[in-house]
Amino acid sequence: MPAPPEGLTPVPWRPVALIAAAMTVGLLLLATRHGYHIDELYTRVASRHLAWGYVDQPPLVALVGKVETALFGDSLLAFRLVPALLAAIAVVLAPVIARELGAGRRAQILAAFMAFASGLVMYTGHIMGTNNWDELSWITSSWLLIRLVRTRDTRLWWAIGVVVGVGLTAKYLLVLLLLCLGAGLLVFGPRTVFRTWRFPAAIGVATVIASPVLIWQMTHGMPQLEMEAALSTALASLSRSSFLPMQLLLIGLFLNPVWIAGLVALLRRPEWRAYRFVGWAYLLMVVVLLVIGGQGAYTTALQYVLLVAGAVVVDRWARTVRRLWVIGGLTGLNAVLCAVLLLPTLPINTYADNPVLSKLAIVQFDQAGWPELTRQVSAVYRSLPSDEQAHTVIYGNHYGQAGAIDKWGPKYGLPQSYSGHNSYADYGRPGDDKTTVITIGVDKEQFGKLFQSCEDRGEYRNDLPVSDNGQKFMVCRGPLKPWSQLWEQLRWIGFQCPYTAEAITATSTKECD
Repeated sequence: MPAPPEGLTPVPWRPVALIAAAMTVGLLLLATRHGYHIDELYTRVASRHLAWGYVDQPPLVALVGKVETALFGDSLLAFRLVPALLAAIAVVLAPVIARELGAGRRAQILAAFMAFASGLVMYTGHIMGTNNWDELSWITSSWLLIRLVRTRDTRLWWAIGVVVGVGLTAKYLLVLLLLCLGAGLLVFGPRTVFRTWRFPAAIGVATVIASPVLIWQMTHGMPQLEMEAALSTALASLSRSSFLPMQLLLIGLFLNPVWIAGLVALLRRPEWRAYRFVGWAYLLMVVVLLVIGGQGAYTTALQYVLLVAGAVVVDRWARTVRRLWVIGGLTGLNAVLCAVLLLPTLPINTYADNPVLSKLAIVQFDQAGWPELTRQVSAVYRSLPSDEQAHTVIYGNHYGQAGAIDKWGPKYGLPQSYSGHNSYADYGRPGDDKTTVITIGVDKEQFGKLFQSCEDRGEYRNDLPVSDNGQKFMVCRGPLKPWSQLWEQLRWIGFQCPYTAEAITATSTKECD
């Protein structure tokens, strides 16, 4: 292994801090422009039902949501405060990683600027979810491992163990990164980093931190595996067809040459020979995901590290003012493009009316229409006789529908909402005095077998291309069994296909159309 470089350039903290602060401020200014994302509506309710684990995710995000709402109130701005702060940390980590690769002051600032302009940081910094902590744990683990390789300081294994342990309380996907990075080190070196007692000790630290989460999964039948099987079935064709486009879009169209240059340099530069395991880890991850039908988005955090390496390469290329202007202009264009696609920078109707944006900026529509859905459900509820309303509940086929009623239902005087979808099923079930249920998007044949009668009450209509458009409303009366027995038949783990309302589980044979 080559000797580590000496005299690394200190991080220019002032400009880096300004870039990171600009990221946080920009995200917070846009935080409430459209509305809650479907997954945020789920997390919001989960934060009131804290547990060591959930069917589809570990507990960290729900815990953070609980703290946010307790400190700052039940608002969208409060909910998105932590993601915006984590985005700033991601920006700061870019020059820190670049420094480990021998970058000078300008290259470090360029790395921070490119991180700011990347789609990864923008998206994960805007929406509260498992991706916030997952991406940050990937980036931090990669930085610490690169630093360990450079310095030979095996005490860094302790820090890696802590980061991995905390990361596993947010999302289990971190295991994929560890396997790929570990394989890269074992095959391409330097393998000496494993020849220390601190390596197995770090595994022990990570295991201890994540043990409550892992134990919860094991004692509940490993529902995460069932969830992953359902997602693989539901998105099989989409994952394959969108894999390459995802590789090219998630960092940003104009920054693709930069991260690709970083990949090539990590594999070929003699002075970066010790770090080539990062480049091979990315390539291995691509192969693994293609084989198992995984989503292209899973590679994004490693692409972020490649982007930082690419910033160092580009800095050496941009030795003239003209070239520097080219790099700055492309990075600026990337920031604008990613902001338009991933952040609510434009009015929601602009996205809906533009044929290109309506296809590419789908994430915007997952943050729209929920209050309107609640209002239309309230019209069905008000149409019931007043004496029947006291015995009525609302059932959403997926957690987003139930979460929307939970958020905006009190405004319309609606009763409590329920859903059998994933862990929402554990947040409560109707009492046996509830003999009428207003349903959203359920399978009429299934519900018809559980109640004395079910009648159609119209469907959800929205001028925006939201995924629940056209979902049917029904009023079902007279449950044939106590709710405690019905609930086991209504529980389901999986993914509801957008626009078709088809529920895909691990046993499904058909994927989403």
